Amino acid sequence: MKQLINIQAELKAPKNQFNSFGKYHYRNAEDILEALKPLLKKHECTLTLNDEIKTAGSIMYVESTATLCHEGDCISVTAQAGIDPNRKGMDISQSFGSSSSYSRKYALGGLFLLDDSKDADATNTHGKEDLSPLKKKLWSMIEKIEEPVKKATALKSVTDATTSEQLSRIESRLKELINE
Repeated sequence: MKQLINIQAELKAPKNQFNSFGKYHYRNAEDILEALKPLLKKHECTLTLNDEIKTAGSIMYVESTATLCHEGDCISVTAQAGIDPNRKGMDISQSFGSSSSYSRKYALGGLFLLDDSKDADATNTHGKEDLSPLKKKLWSMIEKIEEPVKKATALKSVTDATTSEQLSRIESRLKELINE
């Protein structure tokens, strides 16, 4: 879709938010949407966001879908974020809302090719091995898994992994799942 290519090339969504605890700048879903509105109008496109609450075993997560349409031609990207209903300092609606915002941000980022690799979260290894390139590779493999429970379990495994050895074992299992 030509309009998507143009929007991807024109979109500027700066990281205007600041995390004072982690000392880094970031963008949220609202920042992305604000930057997108004039481009959607210019290219006569519509964008819809849809959330679906799912479970994988005992793990609840929100799956957000960002869909860009132009004259009936649509392209969608999904992203997931876990929900912790017992998250300290939040009531249940805040926990769901936080997970929704997070997964929407990453669905939008995937659709419009927004790169978060310069974020402190992505680049600061805190003295540990940099696992982000391998994790990114595994996350792209996870997208190929169709069964929601297996997909969510794989996402949690990759997210929780702290060593390259763990990620290598997960990669082997993902290859098996994809080829099933």
